[in-house]
Amino acid sequence: MKNYILTAILLTFVIPVIFAADFSFSAGGGGLLGYNFTRYSLECEGNLSGGPPSSFYSDQSMDRLNYGGFLFFDATYAVLSVNFLGGYNSWAESVDNTPSGLPKYTMTDNKGTGTEMNIGISLLGKYPFTINERFSLFPMLGAEYQISLRQWRQYDGESAYDRTKGDKDEDRDKNDNTYPLSAWNSFWINVGGGFDFAITGPLFLRTELLFGFRLMTKYERGALELTKDMFNSPNPSLSGLTGGPSLKVGLGYRF
Repeated sequence: MKNYILTAILLTFVIPVIFAADFSFSAGGGGLLGYNFTRYSLECEGNLSGGPPSSFYSDQSMDRLNYGGFLFFDATYAVLSVNFLGGYNSWAESVDNTPSGLPKYTMTDNKGTGTEMNIGISLLGKYPFTINERFSLFPMLGAEYQISLRQWRQYDGESAYDRTKGDKDEDRDKNDNTYPLSAWNSFWINVGGGFDFAITGPLFLRTELLFGFRLMTKYERGALELTKDMFNSPNPSLSGLTGGPSLKVGLGYRF
């Protein structure tokens, strides 16, 4: 994680100094559309509530459609953006707890939907290549921090509920405390590129296509700790990936 952060800082602050001879400022905004997927597996060996030795396995998946808008400030080799994100997701999870030596047994198998709202602040380095007087391309690399504003979930056949109320066991930590909304804040590494097309005078069209990789959230770390505590297991394993592409299209004004 530290290496990613250092890379983003270098791209954002060192490159502009090196290439300061060709430096300009612009700002603007537009709309965005994206898709994120989550595929996680959590497993461990232990004793549930002091029972016989058993194997625990949980498989989780989520697909989310993102939509919203963004504002940006561009300093030629670095872009600061504020992203306003709404999201609609569908999810599924299965939980297996099997006594050692017996066939696999599925305890629960749930599906449902959910809604989210986030505000993201990103800082990306970029290096523009001028194709002609109206068109330029640029690769991008950097980081984004998303702050959760809403986390609602709905099991199939049930009513939607606010996850910060702690009504479900999954929304409470190992000490039975309800997770705060900040538990779903997330840190992302974004890579991709974009292009600018001059429309007239200082006005230009901007398009960006990025792919983001999300690091583990406080909520996911809490789930790992809860599993360790419930099964008296020293080595629970959480593996998987959360990521996905996003497309931004907007208008900018070059000062």
